[in-house]
Amino acid sequence: VYKRQSAAITGGGGSGNVRSGRKVIQEPKIRIEHVSYAYGGQPALRDVTWRVPAGSFALVVGASGTGKSTLLRCLNGLVPHLYGGVLRGRIRVGGRDPVALGPRAMSDLVGFVFQDPESQFVTRQVEDELAFAMENRNFDQALMRRRIEEVLDQLGIADLRARRVETLSGGQQQLVAIASVLTLQPQVLVLDEPTSQLDPQSAEQVLTILRHLNLDLGLTIVVSEHRLERVAQYADQICYLPARGEPPLIGEPRAVLREVALVPALVELGRRLNWQPLPLTIKEARPFAESLKVRLNDAPPAPRASRASNGARAVTVRDVEFSYDGHIALRGVSFDVRAGELVALMGRNGAGKSTLLKNIVGLLTPTRGAITVLGMDTRATPIEEITRRVGFVPQNPGRLLFNETLEEELRFTCRAHNLPTTRIGEWLERLDLSAHARAYPRDLSVGERQRAALAAILVAQPELLLLDEPTRGLDYVSKE
Repeated sequence: VYKRQSAAITGGGGSGNVRSGRKVIQEPKIRIEHVSYAYGGQPALRDVTWRVPAGSFALVVGASGTGKSTLLRCLNGLVPHLYGGVLRGRIRVGGRDPVALGPRAMSDLVGFVFQDPESQFVTRQVEDELAFAMENRNFDQALMRRRIEEVLDQLGIADLRARRVETLSGGQQQLVAIASVLTLQPQVLVLDEPTSQLDPQSAEQVLTILRHLNLDLGLTIVVSEHRLERVAQYADQICYLPARGEPPLIGEPRAVLREVALVPALVELGRRLNWQPLPLTIKEARPFAESLKVRLNDAPPAPRASRASNGARAVTVRDVEFSYDGHIALRGVSFDVRAGELVALMGRNGAGKSTLLKNIVGLLTPTRGAITVLGMDTRATPIEEITRRVGFVPQNPGRLLFNETLEEELRFTCRAHNLPTTRIGEWLERLDLSAHARAYPRDLSVGERQRAALAAILVAQPELLLLDEPTRGLDYVSKE
């Protein structure tokens, strides 16, 4: 409830304005002056000075674990009020001091959408979730109904209104979390990786809505995002955090992206070929591409590597169906996976990708059809026997992490599988986690937790590996 109250908004559409389709940037809505923050003795932010004008669209970027989420949480007082630590410097949002006032007193000004949507759900049903914060603010019933209908329509989730939130896919949960804040029309909207679990069409839908709120209503928007190809074109400025505890690089998007390592492939191509101005979209790059086509036409084609395998069947899925409370998630699914193959499951949010993986590993049982994994019938085999040979990393990696240190997480896995612990250091190093071996896993960033969960599974040397959105929350280098 406290987290939801910190996201509750009562204000109107913001203080910016629009003339002839162009934003009029006003005085800074957000002032951050020489802010440093340390948690548990470790610096998370160091000497950050940043001004975000009213009515602008600001983007916070950087590698996993560099303090992006921490910086965003400073804007409504979640840091340091909920997270402890020591914060120095001066922060003003809409003229208020979030450090002095705390999240509750900032709740009529700043709306916050968390990186993990489940962390801000309070009720069980989608429509109740959208109404919850407005009910706490004693909104008129007619206004509440109108606001709910508007956001359901804007985000294209009207068909989810009667669903229970725990039955939604990760992407659907993200949309509901965003909708629950949009119903309250904030002056400042802060979103921590809002598209991390969305398919391209849903992500474009959300970003279009955010752009509309920013341009037409003057809403000040601050977004943290790894997938820069989706959002860089909308940003008025970028705040790049180069490493944990180092001062940021702040400026106009093209200027910043020319200097940093973490950029989309299109921007990297433009940098290497010295395209001016640096393109941020396919449309902007197309004129440059015409001359490049001529050069590439004369180049020999690159060899294609085949991943085809003639190995034994590792997974057999036959005519599988599955339903949640009468809502069909899978229907008529049949396919084979052979040993040595790499298979991608693709589909829109809610298409059943996560449900299918859970059926394969035995967490769910098909309502119809059969699944055989490494010769085991998932309906007749205990799940602990399946997981001795099958590794599964769920969409929410925190569900796998429950020990006091990351190193202990890997030791726990080894003990459970009667394996030696000699490869723990190797997996921590391969996944760039050696520095966090003694850290409490749930204190890690989302990207670091994703890699930690993967390490805790890989150390068991599974024969089959099932990964549900494994690059969620990861920067470009970590994904590679």
